[in-house]
Amino acid sequence: MILKNLSNAIGLSGEEDEVRHLLIKAVRSHADDLLVDALGNLIVFQRGTSHPACTVMVAAHMDEVGLMVTAVDNNGLLQFTNVGGIDARILPGLRVKVGADRKNGVVLWKPIHMGRDMKTVEMDSLRIDVGATDSNAAGLGERIAFDAEFKKLSETVVRGKALDDRVGCSLLVDILAGGPYPVTVAAAFTAQEEIGLRGATVAARRINPDAAVVLEGTPAFDVPDPTREAAAGDLPGNPATRMGAGVVLTLADASMVSDPRVIRFLQETADAQTIPYQMKTVGGGGTDGGAIHTAQTGVPTMTLSVPCRYIHSPSALLDLNDYDSALRLSQAVLRRIDSATFQRG
Repeated sequence: MILKNLSNAIGLSGEEDEVRHLLIKAVRSHADDLLVDALGNLIVFQRGTSHPACTVMVAAHMDEVGLMVTAVDNNGLLQFTNVGGIDARILPGLRVKVGADRKNGVVLWKPIHMGRDMKTVEMDSLRIDVGATDSNAAGLGERIAFDAEFKKLSETVVRGKALDDRVGCSLLVDILAGGPYPVTVAAAFTAQEEIGLRGATVAARRINPDAAVVLEGTPAFDVPDPTREAAAGDLPGNPATRMGAGVVLTLADASMVSDPRVIRFLQETADAQTIPYQMKTVGGGGTDGGAIHTAQTGVPTMTLSVPCRYIHSPSALLDLNDYDSALRLSQAVLRRIDSATFQRG
């Protein structure tokens, strides 16, 4: 597992180079063919042993959310915008790294005792202080990443930035290491998912797969919600996913409605292998599956996710037992699927 190295690496949308280099090194010995396309996707082919003509695309995106410099004040403070979905409320006081030289910075906001009327956090009211005093502090367009280090909090729980979707990338490396499989695997480490599923759109057209598996980190909602009453002994609310309850199968999200045949196939495969799983019933968000399932003439697409608390923050958490469940189910799918699995008759 290279999850720690992948989490610590910096690779915002459109600038995934550091992550891609780590992945090339990790997968080269398991590849029959490997290429990097014009958009920055890394695509790895591993030929099937029994059904090489059946190609299953397995996708995980390399990019992470972050920020980008849009202007520099005369006093050296940086103005910025978001790259991908970030809630501005998490930003004040955070440590960040700016640009290719990783300048250390801190997100600042007017101190609370000087702005008691400011009840919301607007991104354009924030600045980043890198210790500079003039407008040469940074260049426009420089990416800004969370300054966070991967940590193990317990035997099974880890914390890190960019677990969406470095967990999927790590799983895909482990899947390739466990191959080859009966079908040909086209592993797509995609670029620019966080800003519109762009890499997956290009990669799916190139691969033209018979089926696809998308590996993701998805929000875990198993935290107290004081606005809702709890059933006896339960957490408040009705969490869609819980950390530690197994791999997540997505019924629907904002980018795709899962084919019932796909869900049945995943459930039957998991049940046969006694792999714990849970269903995602909240319809928000999206994955590379949104682009892949409409590629060419249509692709049956399965989304397998690891539930993560505090996603899109510098301190996301995941349970390694869920990681194991996602890995086992992905490998079982690749051993069971063939070109006839999702044929309509």
